[in-house]
Amino acid sequence: MAEEEENKGSRLEIYIGLLLAVFAAVLAINDLGAGRYGDDEKIAHNKHTEMYNWFQSKSIKQSLVKGQIELMKTLEQADALRPELKEAMTANVAKLQKKIDTYEREMREIQQGSAAVGQENWAQDVNGEMGKITGAEEYKVIYEKLNDAGDIYDLATLFLQLCLVCGAISLILQGAGARKAFIAVMIVLGLIGSWYCWQAYTVAFSA
Repeated sequence: MAEEEENKGSRLEIYIGLLLAVFAAVLAINDLGAGRYGDDEKIAHNKHTEMYNWFQSKSIKQSLVKGQIELMKTLEQADALRPELKEAMTANVAKLQKKIDTYEREMREIQQGSAAVGQENWAQDVNGEMGKITGAEEYKVIYEKLNDAGDIYDLATLFLQLCLVCGAISLILQGAGARKAFIAVMIVLGLIGSWYCWQAYTVAFSA
C-alpha cells in the first residue's frame, strides 16, 4: 500500500514537472515576443516623431513662401512697384502658389501615408521612389497597437510566473489535498497566462 502511494506520488510529480516545463516554454515564447515587439514599438514611435518633424519642416517652408506672396501682394496694393515689374511679380506669385500647393500635397502624404492619399496625390519621394511613404498617423496606429500588446505581454508574464511558483510549491508539499489545490491553481494560472500570450501575439501581428 505504501509502495502504491509512493508510485502515485512519483507519477504526480512527473505530471507536475511536465506541466511546469510546458508553461515555462510558454513563458519563454511570451518573453521572446515581448522583447521583439517592444523594440518594434520603440522604432515605430521614433518613426512617428521623425515623420512629424518632417511634416513640421514642410509646414515652415510653406509658411515662408506664403509670407513672400503676402509681401508681394502688399507691395502691389501699395502701388510700390514700377509698372514693368508687375507682370514679372504676377508670374512669380503664380510660381510660388504652385510651390505652396506642392508643399500641401507633400504634407498630406507625410501625415497620412502614400496608401491613404492614393497614387494620384503622391508628391513626396523616398530615395527617388514615389509611393513609399508610411505616414505619421500610420506609425502612430502601429506603436499604439504594439503598446497595447506590450501591456498584454506583461499580464501573460505575471500569470505564467505565478503559475510556475504554484507548481514549484506543489512539488514540495506533502499533503495530498494541499498539493492538488496548488496544482489546480497552477493549471488555471498557466492557462490564463497562455491565453494572454496568444492575445498579445494577435494584437502585435495586427500592427
